[in-house]
Amino acid sequence: MKTAHLEWTADRSLRMLDQTRLPTEERWVEARTYEDVAEAIRSMVVRGAPLIGVVAAFGMAMAAASAPDSLDEAAAALRATRPTAVNLSWAIDRMLAFAAAHSNPHDVIQEAERIAVEDAAMCREMSRLGAELMPARGGVLTHCNAGALAMVEYGSALGVIRAACEAGKDLHVFVDETRPFLQGARLTAWELQRLGIPMTLITDNMAGYFMQAGRIQAVVTGADRIAANGDTANKIGTYSVAVLAHEHSIPFYIAAPVSTIDLRCESGAGIPIEERSEQEVTHFAGVRVAPEGVHAAHPAFDVTPARYITGIITNAGIARPPFRSDLERFVKGVEAVA
Repeated sequence: MKTAHLEWTADRSLRMLDQTRLPTEERWVEARTYEDVAEAIRSMVVRGAPLIGVVAAFGMAMAAASAPDSLDEAAAALRATRPTAVNLSWAIDRMLAFAAAHSNPHDVIQEAERIAVEDAAMCREMSRLGAELMPARGGVLTHCNAGALAMVEYGSALGVIRAACEAGKDLHVFVDETRPFLQGARLTAWELQRLGIPMTLITDNMAGYFMQAGRIQAVVTGADRIAANGDTANKIGTYSVAVLAHEHSIPFYIAAPVSTIDLRCESGAGIPIEERSEQEVTHFAGVRVAPEGVHAAHPAFDVTPARYITGIITNAGIARPPFRSDLERFVKGVEAVA
């Protein structure tokens, strides 16, 4: 299995493009143990909810191949890395269930590869469906990075935009920089530039200005966990964008695979929010930008209430308000096929 930023090698190691170094350096990191994989997820060498689920699956495959008795330990270590993204637990649970029924490590590795292949297929389908919702021409705003770098390939929110452009729609993308980790400025802008899709990079606090000026006709973002009622967790700042879009009567869409839906979570109130290091706020590129002694908060995600979401684009279809029945149907449909 090999894509532009992920490779499972013949010697059972996982090579990952280091997303903390982009766009200035294309550096690859190699993981040979589940501990290496856990560190890559924790340090954001790889990020994006679907991708870290896939990477965790390969971490579980490594554990199965080297020491089958360590699977529970590997699962616990991987699960603890990033608590908000439900795809992580989804992939780990699937690998545990498969390993319990198949003792051959080669079979377990093949299950991880299937998860990767399925992720790529889901992205293509949700992008095709979502492209129809994009305006024929105009501005589309996205927050954080939900492109190929956050998946195995193609993307979710950025995949929707990409598919729309490939279908002939004339779109201009407004890219929120996404403080404090700058996934928009560093990653989304990098991907769009390589794709040749017109864009403008803006700071997070400029979104309202461009909406008020009539420059933005739609918003589409990814998701890290979607509750049963449609409340959605995504990168910090998404909630603010959704409120602004609602105020300006701009459609706000979420794009995510069915694996991001967590029916066990009744509402956004039950979604765990990851708290990251305050140094990522007080420092920039390793240099302190706040006075010594100043403390910072750093919730990595926020929750957008379902009432602000126009539609949730998945590989199984587009969920509409009030969301619950559609989301339940999509999950049950995927489970029935599996």
